[in-house]
Amino acid sequence: MKGKLYLTPVPIGNYDDITLRALKILGEVNVVVCEEIKIGKRLLNQYKIKKEILPLNEHNEQTASDEVVALLLNGKNIALISDAGSPVFSDPGATLVSKCLANQIEIIPLPGANSLIPALIASGFNINRFFYYGWLSPNNERRKQELTKLKNVREVIVLMETPYRLKQLLRDCKKIFGARKNAVLAYKLTMPEEKIFRGTLKELYNYAEEKKLKGEFVLIINNRK
Repeated sequence: MKGKLYLTPVPIGNYDDITLRALKILGEVNVVVCEEIKIGKRLLNQYKIKKEILPLNEHNEQTASDEVVALLLNGKNIALISDAGSPVFSDPGATLVSKCLANQIEIIPLPGANSLIPALIASGFNINRFFYYGWLSPNNERRKQELTKLKNVREVIVLMETPYRLKQLLRDCKKIFGARKNAVLAYKLTMPEEKIFRGTLKELYNYAEEKKLKGEFVLIINNRK
C-alpha cells in the first residue's frame, strides 16, 4: 500500500503559529523531508518530535524527489516542510509533487502559516482581486524590466524578495511606479520586530534607508487607478 505525502506548513517566525493538525502529522509520519537538515531538526526539537529527516532543496531536488517517491511507494508516510511557511509555494517541492502525481501517490495539503495572506489583510487595500507576482529576478536590469511591465497591471500587486534586496527593490519601485504610489511593507511578520509600514513608495524607501531595514518582507503596491 502506498504512503501519503503531507504538504505541511510550519511557522514563518513565531513557533506558536504551528497548527494542531501539523503537529499531529509531524508526529505520525515515518519521515520528514525538509530544505535544510539543521533548520528542520531545530523545528522538530522545538516541538519535541524525533523523526528521520531527509533534505530536499534546490541543489538536490531531482535525486531527492526520486528517493522520497521510492519511500512513498514502499508504504512510508512523509511530511514535506520548508524552512518557513508553506512548502512548494516559493520553495522547493514542485518536482516531488509532480512525481507523486505521476505515480498516483495521494497528496494531502495542510493549511497553515504564510506571509502572503497576513500582509494582504492588514494592508488596508481592496483585496477582492490582487496580482501576485512573487519573486523578481536578482539581475538588476531584468528586475527593472519586470517592474516596468508590472506598471501596466492596474491591480494591487504583491512582490516578495530576499531581505538584502529590500532597499534596492523599494528604490526601483519608487523610480518605476512613481514616488507617490501608495504601498505597504509587511516586515518580519509574526516576529517580535514585526511592523507594517504604510505610505508612499518614497516614504517607505526613506524609512528603510534611515532604519537600515533588513529582514523578511512582503511588498504590496496599490497600482489601481
